[in-house]
Amino acid sequence: MELPLIRLAVVDSTQAFLRRNPHLGSCVVLADQQSQGRGRQGNRWESAAGAGLWMSAALPSPAGVTPGVVLQRAMSAAARVLDPGGRTLGLKWPNDLVAWRDGRLVKVGGILGEQAGGRLILGLGVNLTAAPDLPGRAIPPASLRDLGLETPSSAELAICITIFWKNLKQEFQPLFRWPAPGAAMRWEEGQGTCLGWEPDGRLKVATADGIRRLSAGEVSGLG
Repeated sequence: MELPLIRLAVVDSTQAFLRRNPHLGSCVVLADQQSQGRGRQGNRWESAAGAGLWMSAALPSPAGVTPGVVLQRAMSAAARVLDPGGRTLGLKWPNDLVAWRDGRLVKVGGILGEQAGGRLILGLGVNLTAAPDLPGRAIPPASLRDLGLETPSSAELAICITIFWKNLKQEFQPLFRWPAPGAAMRWEEGQGTCLGWEPDGRLKVATADGIRRLSAGEVSGLG
């Protein structure tokens, strides 16, 4: 059964809307434009009217799945819908949808997940037809159109993605994961070499001080 779809012309953010309205229960909120879109660690997510997919879904919390794994499964499911052929989109730890373009990693979207009153609220932002101009980013933004992917209507995408999100015990294998084992990586708090993505959603990294297992809340500015 499809979840009720609420479509808004403009909202501060679809995540905030669902947090303010717990009485709505399980549902999907889709916005044509966000005025205060939010990325991980409070970063702003640019939102030009009609240029992207801005959605959040309130769902029952899946039992026995760690938050990091929830995000990764949600990202993989979104990638499957946005890139049905599985030839372009991959995952960047911990919560970004990315692709390789002209030998460089670019970001097309990101996912947020939070628990609120017994519900899991998943939020997704994707650049569909245009990407914002954000100079100086280690991983610059791009749109699905830039990558030669089709861009169905945002409502159609939201419905299809939510169908997969309703069963986050199901796992899809992405085209690639970044960083991959052996990749050198830097973040604001340190640097090291990736040893792999752990089954619980953490990232295993070799640093000068030994092996660390990083969770999403410990890392910012990964590049």
